[in-house]
Formats: sequence, C-alpha cells, structure tokens
Amino acid sequence: KEFAENEKAEGAATDAGSFNNSVAEKQAVLETVARVKPKKNDTKEEKSFKLNDVFNLDNDNGAEETPTLIDRKDNVFIISNFKSKYPVLQLDLRLISDLVVVIVFATCGGIAFACAGQPVITGYLLAGSIIGPGGFNFVSEMVQVETVAQFGVIFLLFALGLEFSTTKLRVVRAVAVLGGLLQIFLFMFLCGITALLFGIKLSEGIFVGTFLSMSSTAVVLKFLMEKNSTNALHGQVTIGTLILQDCAVGLLFALLPVLGGTSGVLQGMISITKLLVVLIAFLGILSILSRTCVPWLLKLMTSLSSQFCLVQTNELYQLASVAFCLLVAWCSDKLGLSLELGSFAAGVMISTTDLAQHTLEQIEPIRNMFAALFLASIGMLIHVHFLWNHIDILLASVILVITIKTIIVFTVVKGFGYNNKTSVLVGMSLAQIGEFAFVLLSRSSNLHLVEGKLYLLLLGTTALSLVTTPLLFKLIPGVVHLGVLLRWFSPDSSIENGFKGDNLRSESGKQRITLIPIAIPLGPHDS
Repeated sequence: KEFAENEKAEGAATDAGSFNNSVAEKQAVLETVARVKPKKNDTKEEKSFKLNDVFNLDNDNGAEETPTLIDRKDNVFIISNFKSKYPVLQLDLRLISDLVVVIVFATCGGIAFACAGQPVITGYLLAGSIIGPGGFNFVSEMVQVETVAQFGVIFLLFALGLEFSTTKLRVVRAVAVLGGLLQIFLFMFLCGITALLFGIKLSEGIFVGTFLSMSSTAVVLKFLMEKNSTNALHGQVTIGTLILQDCAVGLLFALLPVLGGTSGVLQGMISITKLLVVLIAFLGILSILSRTCVPWLLKLMTSLSSQFCLVQTNELYQLASVAFCLLVAWCSDKLGLSLELGSFAAGVMISTTDLAQHTLEQIEPIRNMFAALFLASIGMLIHVHFLWNHIDILLASVILVITIKTIIVFTVVKGFGYNNKTSVLVGMSLAQIGEFAFVLLSRSSNLHLVEGKLYLLLLGTTALSLVTTPLLFKLIPGVVHLGVLLRWFSPDSSIENGFKGDNLRSESGKQRITLIPIAIPLGPHDS
C-alpha cells in the first residue's frame, strides 16, 4: 500500500511521518530495483577465453562479495558500502581496474602519436574510444571514471588562471566579453531562424544555437600551451572568449527549462538575474580575498614547508594549492556557477602574488596526469560503430559546423578591429564543439527538449569535432602560409611571439605607426 502511486494506506493522509508523505515532501522519485548477489557455483563450467574478461572483475572470486542493484532501465549500481558491525576499509576494485586501463591505454596512445609526430591529444581521445562502450568496453564504471577525470578540467583551468595576466587580457577584453556574447546570440539567432524555415520548433533551434556556440576550453587550452601561444595575441583573444563561455554556462543552464517549457519566461529571467548577481558577488569576494588572505596563506605554507627540515620540501605547499583550488571550485559549484569558473578564479587569485610561478611548477605534474585522464574519458563517449555507420552524415555535419563557426568567429573578431591573420587563427581555434555540450545535451534530453535522431546527431557531431580538433590545429601553419602567399595576411609574424606591450591590439596598423619614430633616429635619410 505504501508504494502505491494513487492509493494511500489508512491514516496515511493524516500521518505526516508516513512513507508516502515523506516522499512527497522531499520531492523524491521512487525507483524499483532488483538486488543481485551471485552465488558461488560448486561446479565450474569451462568457458572460452575472451579478451574482455581480462578487464572484467565479475569473476567467481569477487562477484560473491559485491552485490549489485539493477533498475528498470538496466543500469547497474554497485553497493560499495556494506552494513557492518565494525568499520572496515572498503575498496572499489572495479574503479581501480578501470583507472589502470584508462591511464595505461592513454599513455600508449600518447606515445604512439608522439612517435608519429602527431598531437598526443589525438592519442588520448582515440585510446578512450577504444576502451569505451563503443569500442571493446573495457571500462565498467563509466560514471566514476568520468567523475575522477573531471579533475583534469579543474586543474587545466587552475593552471590557466596562474598564468593569467590582467595587463595582457585588458587589451582584448572588448572582443572577449562583447564579442563572446555576440557570438552566442548570433548562433542562437541563426539556428532559430533556420529552424522556423524548416518547420522545426523554435525552442529546438535556439538550443542548437546555444549548443554550437560552446567551444572546448580544455582541448583548445592544451593545444595553446603545447604551441606556447597562450601569450600570443590570438591566444589571448581565444582564452578570453573561452573564459566568457565558461561564465555563461550557468546562464545557459538556467535558460534550458524555459526552452523546454517547464518554466515560464518570467521565471527564467528571474533565474538568470539571480545567477548574474551571484556571479558578481562571488567575483567581488574573491577579489577582496586575493588582496588580503591569499598572499598571507601562501607565505605561511612556504615557511612551514622549510621550517622543520634542512632541505625545503614542497609537499605541504603543493597540497595547500590543490586544496585551495578545489575549495574555490566547490564554492562556485554550490552557488550555481560552474566548477570550471571557480578553478580558474582560484588560479587568478594566486597569479596576483609573487608565488604564481612556483605554484604552477607544483601543479603542472598533477594537471598533466588528470588532463590525459579527462581527454581519454571524452574519447570514451565516442561510439566507433555509430560513427562508422553514419560517417557520411556526421562528416558533413562536422565540416558544416567547423565552417560556420570559423566564419562567424572570424567576422566578430574582424569587426573589433583585428587583422585577417588574428581573426582566422581565433576562428579556427574555436571551431569545435566543447565538452560542455555533452552536459547541455544531457540536460536537454531530461527536459525532452531534444530527442531521437537529433540527439544522436548532435552527440556524434560533438564527438567527431573533438577528434578532428587536433587535425585542425595541424592545418593552422599551412593556412597562415597560404594566406601570406595570397597576400591575405601580413608576412609580419609578431603576433606569434607574444605581447610586447599594451598596444598590440591591431598589429596591422598601430605597430607600424609606433615603430616609425624609433626608426627615424637610426636612419634619418630613410624617412
């Protein structure tokens, strides 16, 4: 009687502590599950050898001690915390096995592509696709592995924040903030108009525009760091735009219920306004703390690291840096913002101190390991069979997305006064669909905003665009060379050498005017 949806037991209506009333008050959802506890057979049947069995811990030794729950959608949940009279140490051997598989395969993929002279990121992505559900299905606990891999994004953005310079980014703040917002609205407008022309719901078109406007912060940032382009002009414009997109993620999530019809427009606007107020207040508090508490804390950790030993150890300082990053990221997530925004803000707070470079040196090994794990987990979302069966449609979609995104970003950046070379480099850098799109797609599916073939098409296009991103970055030098030959670009390559000052906003005009007075004293007859 207690589990009935339409019936209530006698006295349940008046009993506030009854089971049904407790569920209704908590707004919980009842789920029927089956508990499965395999029994150990006395007689063992001989089974043929399968490669997947090597990575599967569901054998006679471990299955008996690990019961599982299966829900009505055939999702399997592992009970890792058993009831016991005494506290005992619990180990999730499946998770350990999965992490070993992911790290080993990612390492092998990275080595193989490094030896071939290709970006190691491609090796990480393809390694993940091989061991994921769409490949040999070596990983059994996808959710746990993806959760651990999320630390890769956190530490990538934390390291980016440590290298952040307000002086450098101040030059590109207009195109980063206004241009980034303009790109998002342009995608939403164009996709909405296209949806109306083809008889599709306007809400679906707006969502697809929001979906396409996101670029991959982790993947693009990794490439910029490998090419030492984070301080170049196009690198700063790209990073500034990516930061704006990360800030806008929370606002986009607030927009989804409005598009899905689960909340009204007024309620959606109130939610977005609240998030903006929270964002401004959060950044204001962090700005105050970065000037008061953070320098004192870092100096204290440095002194404690060398106080009790003859040789200075960085163990305590490294741990404190990681803890600080995770704490700020956690606070950001609890406030309805994103983990990525919080981790980047934590890095920026430390970048204002004299210990920014020292902190970066301590974080880099942790960042590299978790970044490889994250990229491999992205690869696990790629279903090789699905991509192969629909390769023609997906390739056409990816080419269309890359072309449209490059053109729109190029137009926006060019509109802010940058030359052709910088605009093309920024457009090609932001031409992929970001990993946040997977989260947006999942939320939209729960709201029944996107379903069926469109869901699979967007999922496959996003996965394939991330795989082709390394190839796109490999094409950038060739595109630049072709542009110089066709005289679209200036042969001057100063934008690749990083910032030389604050007047690098437009190297095509302002740099020449600045250099002329310097050249006149050296050669007055050349004027």
